[in-house]
Amino acid sequence: MFEYISERFGSIFDKLRHGGQLTEDNIREGLRDVRRALLEADVNVGVVRDFLAKVEAKAIGTGLIEGVQPGQQVVQIVHDELVALMGEPAAGIPFAAKGPTVILMAGLQGAGKTTTCGKLAKLLADQGKKPLLVAADLQRPAAIEQLKVLGAQLGIPVFHQPGLTPPEVCAAALAAAEVQGRDVVILDTAGRLHVDDDLMAEVAQVHKRTNPHQTYLVLDAMTGQDAVTSAKAFDERLPLSGVIITKLDGDARGGAIVSLRAVTGKPIVFVGVGEKLDALQPFHPDRYARRILGMGDILSFVEKAQSAVDEQAAKKLEERVLKNKFDLSDFQAQLQAITKMGSIKDLLGLIPGVGSKFAGLSIDESIFKKYSAMIGSMTKHERSRPELIDMSRRRRIAMGSGTSTNDVQALLKHFESMKKMLGKFGDIQAMAKKLPNQGEMTPEMLANPQSFMPNPNRLFTTREDKDAMKRYRDERKKKKAMAKKSRR
Repeated sequence: MFEYISERFGSIFDKLRHGGQLTEDNIREGLRDVRRALLEADVNVGVVRDFLAKVEAKAIGTGLIEGVQPGQQVVQIVHDELVALMGEPAAGIPFAAKGPTVILMAGLQGAGKTTTCGKLAKLLADQGKKPLLVAADLQRPAAIEQLKVLGAQLGIPVFHQPGLTPPEVCAAALAAAEVQGRDVVILDTAGRLHVDDDLMAEVAQVHKRTNPHQTYLVLDAMTGQDAVTSAKAFDERLPLSGVIITKLDGDARGGAIVSLRAVTGKPIVFVGVGEKLDALQPFHPDRYARRILGMGDILSFVEKAQSAVDEQAAKKLEERVLKNKFDLSDFQAQLQAITKMGSIKDLLGLIPGVGSKFAGLSIDESIFKKYSAMIGSMTKHERSRPELIDMSRRRRIAMGSGTSTNDVQALLKHFESMKKMLGKFGDIQAMAKKLPNQGEMTPEMLANPQSFMPNPNRLFTTREDKDAMKRYRDERKKKKAMAKKSRR
């Protein structure tokens, strides 16, 4: 997401960082480039004008900080103002102290509102809530069935009564929620244009009958400024609590997310970043500002990794790696954990300095499923001893996984490369032990890390180290010889 605008900001900031002494002229020149980048990203014209006026006033009036590059200071000012522009992070859903919390979902046709209802229900269920989904979209023929399918996938009940109007369905759902002991009710209303008076009157009637605690407008990020215009019109007809932006993973520009809070005054509460039902996230302005500016988002990366990787399993894997026992079963577990974290391209975009290098690059993620299927077609013995997999075994594995023998060979080659790389993990740990503790580091050491970083080629200098390395190499040779003997 935001590939286009991130790439533009990256080149602008490079010029500012490496431009030598900052002057009013080159600050204004840099901000002209920022203005062009924001307008091309479909950010509201008035928002761009106000934003740049604030950045220029701060950039020209700020004194230089000792030890910090002048260009870097301007980058930080742009970042801070972008965070302020997108608003404070939403505090989450305030739940009712008594009775079910009612959430009304409104939106344009095709914005992904019904799917977002399912995603929100899953998010709340994962937090220990007991949601009830309400099918009150009587305009789109497949909407009720779609919500029922989503509810079945999630194990969450869906309420609908034929023959009633949408306001009546919603009112009946509240009574049913009380009886069933559901503590959150999510009302899925029909998609409507803000210029459709009849449908706007209908959703206003739903609001009047149910008196929801939260009213969220669901908008498609890819519609850019049209989404912002619609939000403004909806807010005039319906008391909105906040906005949910969908399809943000497909938005390379970022215009809607930058403009929305400034134009409507409504906070962005959640963002949809994929098709899967777990792809709804709380909106953090500071994190998204970093992504837009090409700085990455390491906090989100860590959260994804922690949710995908079991701590005990990670510790067990570390022990196996250190003992050089990493096998294809471990490799398969890692592939599955990576897949759980989401799109590889999105993950790379979270890592500072990496995402921009992959802008426009197509990454084939089907290879993970293919590798996992091939490993699944192997016996337990083959997974633990991949060196035994000869041509006849490759044919059987390929047939069982719907792949080719060349695919199996590619998997084994990839696994061996990864195993060699992980074999160096023990060396890295030994290197880490020789580093000074955080409290021992002086400002001079931090300014020149090469002064205390050990040379990996000279790391093993003591007799104990050399003996350990010799034992390690001898053990590897012995294992290779045994493997060659077993193949015969």
